[in-house]
Amino acid sequence: MTDNLIQKRIPVIPRSVEGQFRTLKHGILFFAYAVYFMLPWLRWERDNGPEQAVLFDIVGRKFYLFDLTVYPQDIFWLAGFLIIAAFLLFFVTGVAGRVFCGYFCFQTLWTDVYVMIEHLVQGERNARIKLLNSPNTAEKIIKLTLTKLLWLMVAFFTGLAFTAYWGDSLQLTKDFFTGNAPFPAYATTFFLMTTTFVMAGLAREQVCTYMCPYSRFQGVMFDQDTLIVAYDEARGERDNGRIKPAKGLLKQEERQNKKHGDCIDCGYCVQVCPVGIDIRNGMQYQCISCALCIDACDTIMDSIKYPRGLIRYSSEHELHGSKRRWYKPKNLGYAISITLVTGLLAWSIVSRTVTELTVNKIRQPLYVRLSDGSIQNRYELKIVNKSAHGQSYKLSMEKIRHAELDVGHFTKFTLKPGESVNLQAAVKHTKISDEDKQFKFNFVVESLNSTDIPTIKHTAVFSQP
Repeated sequence: MTDNLIQKRIPVIPRSVEGQFRTLKHGILFFAYAVYFMLPWLRWERDNGPEQAVLFDIVGRKFYLFDLTVYPQDIFWLAGFLIIAAFLLFFVTGVAGRVFCGYFCFQTLWTDVYVMIEHLVQGERNARIKLLNSPNTAEKIIKLTLTKLLWLMVAFFTGLAFTAYWGDSLQLTKDFFTGNAPFPAYATTFFLMTTTFVMAGLAREQVCTYMCPYSRFQGVMFDQDTLIVAYDEARGERDNGRIKPAKGLLKQEERQNKKHGDCIDCGYCVQVCPVGIDIRNGMQYQCISCALCIDACDTIMDSIKYPRGLIRYSSEHELHGSKRRWYKPKNLGYAISITLVTGLLAWSIVSRTVTELTVNKIRQPLYVRLSDGSIQNRYELKIVNKSAHGQSYKLSMEKIRHAELDVGHFTKFTLKPGESVNLQAAVKHTKISDEDKQFKFNFVVESLNSTDIPTIKHTAVFSQP
């Protein structure tokens, strides 16, 4: 007979708690849900383009973020944003542990709401445990069914809100409920609905413990100065360990005299933990630093008139009486990198031109000698109008004499907002120089509508025998 190597899951049914960190989590939860669910329906007036504040228009190849319009040519902004997010995660983890998981992660935010729904329908922790272990009565079936239906409703609107970011939200929602929306809208909505229901409702803490890679590699970013949720073992255990209150062990002085710790072994910190661990066993990778155990312990300490802080945010150095070091090379390096990349990204966005000119030289052949003895080079030009208005442009050259520009009928042309044009340009040089085999000149794109739009210049190379 062999041992069963796979442990059956023990459901984690957390108890509710009140306190400063639970209040903070409620505030972040409300703000995050307000942004996520309301932003797709926020209207935003534009001279040209959809009147939606945030819209990711895949078909039109444009992302609208309030007054900013992002084109495919601006894809490096996404790279900058991802670099900032990565460095910020490393920095925050090194300084404050897994606070992102405890307060801002989607898994935490949606699981919190699902637990609230469960509490609303089924009652407090003891009532839910009793209901779970009871036989299948009508009351149990009704409560469990109602809980699942409310979960599905939240999951459905989660998927629908996400889909609304990728099209005109008002028209897309109307088409969705009338059966006229495109198939990807239904597929995306129901896929997000399913994953939300499973992750936040059924899997819960297993996502953080087994599925999320962050819980596994976070340890390499921790050190003895990282802020963690910690149990003060020296105070809580002392020489003779924790013990429940009894006659002669009620007041803190009495427990100190008998060398018992301040922890009264009430188990409240374990009952409120959303991942089901006992923080008194030391730092564990499952801990998401939500600090609900701190609220629970502080509540008990207040009720028995003991000082707070038996469980608190601390570092290993502070727990052992040393001073925490904030300004470490690792933290400074992350902070400098974040500041530098953020500054470069902001500068790139603020200083970007509303007209983009790209020039590529056609190198096969590198040049052509015409029948009249002149030398011709050919170039591919792409001009993009990134402004919010239609623009008329004039194409010319500078820093090149004795040359003619041939782009057919496109010396002057008009582009709509976000529109681009690809041109084949031939440059014919009539006076050959024996000194320079190659020399540089500029293609010039000038707006004919407004003097406020700067003239764009792009350097190109002319080749000759």
